[in-house]
Amino acid sequence: MTGGNRHDVTQLTPLLDVITRIRGLVGRPRHRPRRLFADRGYDKYRRILRARGITPKITRRGVPHGSGLGKMRWVVERTFAWLHQVKRLRTRYEIRADPHLGLLQLARSIICLRRLRTSS
Repeated sequence: MTGGNRHDVTQLTPLLDVITRIRGLVGRPRHRPRRLFADRGYDKYRRILRARGITPKITRRGVPHGSGLGKMRWVVERTFAWLHQVKRLRTRYEIRADPHLGLLQLARSIICLRRLRTSS
């Protein structure tokens, strides 16, 4: 976790380094995802992703909108909208990470509880 004023793009390679084994089919577990869906801000990381064996699904800069990646990114954006319903998570006020992580876990629990109530 970084400070609230750090750009997300700077944390792509450290995030890829800490991905745990991905369980799935029989055989050797994967250490990295097959594909990475991202927006135009991650365009300059294509070579790094390919060198790691990850297929980048990133919209190119200068290309008009409508690349089709919105179908995949919608899930992430919806989740951020759910988390931002907890007003304390919209802007990070805490200096230390542990209170922020505690609030994040509480928000995730509330979201799951709401989803369970509406599904039954």
